[in-house]
Amino acid sequence: MAYDLENKLVVGVSSRALFDLTYENTIYESDGVEAYCRYQIEHENDMLRPGPGFPLIKALLNLNNLPGKKGSVEVIIMSRNSPDSSLRVFKAIEYYGLDITRAVLASGASLAPYLTSFKTDLFLSAYEDDVLRAIDSNIAAGIICTDGLQTYDYDHQIRQIRIAFDGDAVLFSDESERIYQEHGLEAFEDNERRNANNPLQAGPFARFLKTLSGLQKDFPAKEAPIRTALVTTRCAPAHERVIRTLRAWNVRIDEVFFLGGIRKKDVLQAFGAHIFFDDQSVHTESAAEVVPAARVPYKNSRNLKQLVDIT
Repeated sequence: MAYDLENKLVVGVSSRALFDLTYENTIYESDGVEAYCRYQIEHENDMLRPGPGFPLIKALLNLNNLPGKKGSVEVIIMSRNSPDSSLRVFKAIEYYGLDITRAVLASGASLAPYLTSFKTDLFLSAYEDDVLRAIDSNIAAGIICTDGLQTYDYDHQIRQIRIAFDGDAVLFSDESERIYQEHGLEAFEDNERRNANNPLQAGPFARFLKTLSGLQKDFPAKEAPIRTALVTTRCAPAHERVIRTLRAWNVRIDEVFFLGGIRKKDVLQAFGAHIFFDDQSVHTESAAEVVPAARVPYKNSRNLKQLVDIT
């Protein structure tokens, strides 16, 4: 019988999101793919250090050890590496005791066609083109920040996974953000006030949030292994539509922060996020100084001017 990925949380992660390949990537960018592959083969026995996505992936895999949750999470390496240059990554996976047995090794080709084939719920990569294509295929995906915080406590056993999301253009569509950026704050607030009872359209991470919410419902609130937060620069009067949208979706968000322009970085550090998803680089780059962060290049927002963000 074929292995079934239905009813699992499937996470695709690139080798550069999982491990620290900063130096190796400089070789690739300066000297090309052949030099990169040669270096990886020559250093197969040099252990890679964990990268920014490592703590989250390790914690998600540990969910499989909970009573009744065996096999509920599947993590798949999805890499543009060639098979010949990938052994170093597999040796690191074994060294750190990660239960990852499946992989897509595309030898430089786009990974996008395979994300749907593997029923991927979340894709983390440092390669922007693959993330863009994933978002365009309605798969939650983020470009993980590889610069910033380099002092993650990789040996720490995470007892509760903490995932934080931005609102507009991440959990929700960018319909309201477009009004703000094109017509200003007053028009945005008026629109949100008039549409307070009309749920926002789903954004690229809506389905992923619903999947997490389903996992949470299997546990008492105080014992849930996952805790979620919405960290948004929205504030009153734009708050009501958000709350009513989450209610209409019948999803659980444990904590919500309506910041009204307050810096997100400090709240994310206090929340203890193991990953934060935001569509604006100004927020992810700042957040990455204290927590792992990934930028969500929402497809309808790419050509908008990067003004002061309302999300």
